[in-house]
Amino acid sequence: MASSLKKLISSFLLVLYSTTIIVASSESRCRRFTSIISFGDSIADTGNILHLSDVNHLPQTAFFPYGESFFHPPSGRASDGRLIIDFIAEFLGLPYVPPYFGSQNVSFEQGINFAVYGATALDRAYFVAKGIESDFTNVSLGVQLDIFKQILPNLCASSSRDCREMLGDSLILMGEIGGNDFFYPSSEGKSINETKLQDLIIKAISSAIVDLIALGGKTFLVPGGFPAGCSAACLTQYQNATEEDYDPLTGCIPRLNELGEHDNEQLKTELKRLQKLYPDVNIIYADYHNSLYRFYQEPAKYGFKNKPLAACCGVGGKYNFTIGKECGYEGVSYCQNPSEYVNWDGYHLTEAAYQKMAEGILNGPYATPAFDWSCLGSGTVDT
Repeated sequence: MASSLKKLISSFLLVLYSTTIIVASSESRCRRFTSIISFGDSIADTGNILHLSDVNHLPQTAFFPYGESFFHPPSGRASDGRLIIDFIAEFLGLPYVPPYFGSQNVSFEQGINFAVYGATALDRAYFVAKGIESDFTNVSLGVQLDIFKQILPNLCASSSRDCREMLGDSLILMGEIGGNDFFYPSSEGKSINETKLQDLIIKAISSAIVDLIALGGKTFLVPGGFPAGCSAACLTQYQNATEEDYDPLTGCIPRLNELGEHDNEQLKTELKRLQKLYPDVNIIYADYHNSLYRFYQEPAKYGFKNKPLAACCGVGGKYNFTIGKECGYEGVSYCQNPSEYVNWDGYHLTEAAYQKMAEGILNGPYATPAFDWSCLGSGTVDT
């Protein structure tokens, strides 16, 4: 009898201990973020490209109809309105993250965005050495990170809180970054070793995460790439492909999407490796590919028009896209109902698409591991 009671008590304590461990682990993952720190390219650029451009040679995103659905006038965002980073900020109850370049009072409270339209994961020197001469920004991921490190002491000095604590309470958005590294060589018809290039991109992203962990970073959202085989720009570039090259359901080019999926799997493998090395850090993979691809598979289900491959803003051809006559250029028109479109300008998405993607990432199932919002109350996203 005494032996049975002893076993029962031991079992109870074991269950209690296991439950305590699970709860503690869950609580450690749920954070009340007080800031967003962002690195990346045009998918997250909230205006840096405007401030980095010559006033006599402003980018397309400086002109109408960019921002038509929300910001009025154009804010430099590559969309008709808000981006994924904006919807994340709304959900967290934080300000829209201002661009670092051109900002007068940079602070953790406002958040800081270093993402720049056209940015690459690899430094400009790599592409110059390969003979790639595209007119692209030099603000690569490494440059963005270096700038953050340089301003960090001043950022922390202006606050009474511990520097590592402030960075630990920030959601660090690491990307999307790397798509332009492939785009520039491709646009010039240069042959590249795609496997080697992807390895270098992943190494650059991984190194940036490790550096930020050393500074106190605790939560990272790391997006994979989009399904390039569904973009109006790529579909226009490959418009001489045979009928067999297209998916009869979506009209996308599976071969291009499969290459992207392979790269995303490599990124996920690296993130899992980092998670094992840093078990106290939350490294979340954002599945931009599948979060977006479902809109092409079942457009009506998500409120989009059938055959959603054409750009809303553009001109010419099957996909309403022509190089050199792109959105923002004089004489280029745009649709009157952007919310029914997935593609905005051939390269980027509409606010409506970004909003639904953000919902799928914040509420699931397109984040791995899933965000834990239990400490926020409702645990659901209303955008």
